Amino acid sequence: MMKPAILVARAVFPETIARLREHFEVSDNPDDEVWSKQELSRRLQGKVGALTTGSERIDAELLDAHPQLKLVANMAVGYNNFDVEACTARGVLCTNTPDVLTETTADFGFALMMATARRIAESEHALRRGEWTKWSYDMFIGSDVHGATLGILGMGRIGQAIARRGAHGFGMQVIYHNRSRLDQATEAALNARYVSKEELLREADHLVLVLPYSASSHHAIGEAELALMKPSACLINIARGGIVDDAALVRALAARQIAAAGLDVFENEPALNPALLELPNVVLTPHIASATVATRRAMAELAADNLIAGLGCGPQAGRPPTPINPQVLAG
Repeated sequence: MMKPAILVARAVFPETIARLREHFEVSDNPDDEVWSKQELSRRLQGKVGALTTGSERIDAELLDAHPQLKLVANMAVGYNNFDVEACTARGVLCTNTPDVLTETTADFGFALMMATARRIAESEHALRRGEWTKWSYDMFIGSDVHGATLGILGMGRIGQAIARRGAHGFGMQVIYHNRSRLDQATEAALNARYVSKEELLREADHLVLVLPYSASSHHAIGEAELALMKPSACLINIARGGIVDDAALVRALAARQIAAAGLDVFENEPALNPALLELPNVVLTPHIASATVATRRAMAELAADNLIAGLGCGPQAGRPPTPINPQVLAG
C-alpha cells in the first residue's frame, strides 16, 4: 500500500525524519531553506500533511490551492502562522507543541531578565572592546532581581512557571494580569496577586510578556503603556513579535523612559528594527527561548506524534495529542 505523502518544511532532527518515514512518504528540507509562499505551495502538491514552524504561513489561499491537505503540525507552542478559522472551515486539523517547552522557556525568560537587569551583555561588550581599566562604584550598576516586583502579562503555563521561579527562588513579589483570573488555590501556590493592566505596568520592576499573539494583543505594549512604567523598570518579551510596538520601545529606551529591555522576539523577525542594534540598554537574542537539545527534540517528536496519529497511523490513530481545533476531529 502506498504511504500518504507529507512535507517537513524545515530541517529537524534526522531521528524524527526517520520515524516519520516509517509511516509516510516524506519530502523534507535538510538545507533548512526558508521557502517563499510560492515555493511552499509548490512543495505541498499532493501532500496530506505538513510539519511546519512559525516561518510557514498557512492561510485560506494556500489551503484552497491544496484541498487534499488534512493536517498541519506546528513545531511550536504559538500558531499565529495558522489561519485557524480558515483551516477549520476546510476540515484541516491544526496542532502545536505545548507543555514540552514550558520549563525551558521559563528558564530562558528568567535568564534574559537577569541579564537585562544586571547589564550583562552591555558590560561584556565593553570588556571585549578593552574599555575596562579600573573599578568604579557605579560601573554598569543595575537593578536587583531578588526581592523586586515581578510583573507577568499573560499567566498561562509559561507565565506560571516564571512566577514560581520568581516567588520561590528569588523572593519576588509577583503580580500579574491575564484575560481571566487564576483560581485562588493557584494564586496562593504561586504567591501571585492579580492586578489591572495599568497597575501591573505602574508597579512592576521587571515586566515579562508571555501572552499569545493575536489581533487583540497586537501592540499590547506601546507608547502609552511604556509611559506608565517606572524609569527603573526592565521589559522582557519572550512571547511573540508584534505584542510590543518596537518603534515605541526604541524611543522609550533611547530616552531612558524605562531602564532596559530584553527581547527574544521582534516584529517582522528575523528582520528587526535596526535602531535596536544601536542601543546599549537592550539585550537581544534570536528567538531561542526553547533552544535546548532536550526541548527541541521533544517539540519535534510531539509534532511527529500529531502527524502520525492525526493522519490515522500508529496506536493512537485518530487521537493526536495536542489539537488546536479539535472540532475538526468531531466532524
